[in-house]
Amino acid sequence: MAPRHRKTAGTGESGRLRIIGGQWRSRRIEFATVAGVRPTADRIRETLFNWLREAIPGARCLDLYAGSGALGFEALSRGARSVVFVDQDIRVVQQLQTNAALLGAQGAEIVWSDALEYLAQGGRDKFDVVFLDPPFRDDVIGELCRKLEHHGLLASQACIYLESDQHRAPPELPANWRLLHDKSAGQVAYRLARRDAAADR
Repeated sequence: MAPRHRKTAGTGESGRLRIIGGQWRSRRIEFATVAGVRPTADRIRETLFNWLREAIPGARCLDLYAGSGALGFEALSRGARSVVFVDQDIRVVQQLQTNAALLGAQGAEIVWSDALEYLAQGGRDKFDVVFLDPPFRDDVIGELCRKLEHHGLLASQACIYLESDQHRAPPELPANWRLLHDKSAGQVAYRLARRDAAADR
């Protein structure tokens, strides 16, 4: 798809990360080390996927600021039905495509788009799990949460992961979301919320 955005500045070099669970456990993949790409640390990923243990198998997931793909590929490795990876930088998108091919990740859909523009399209299948891990310099999580709800992109009991700089105020969540977990590690604050199914009645 043709993007309508400014590319992210960066080096275009590659880093490496390890998938920590599931069918691709211990597989290492490369990621594009462009500005703002910051793979979620192994320890945080392990905690997150323990939280999501019951939610991931068969889930339709959205990795909105996909970056390294650490969260989306981890979800596929652990049994997610599908993951839509969205990123605005073509170098990131190309590396995600390469990794999906290397892993044989048939449930991966990789989209070159600005995150807010992608949400504004609406009208697609509803997601069971959403990963929101934008660059720390972008204070957009609250807006992303509102748009996910407004555009009807969430399943009735969707889980939403939020990762941000712990020095920023916690994002304001939609009234029908409930915060399940709230932790920090170093400068990272990471949280898990769940949408209230009663909102759709």
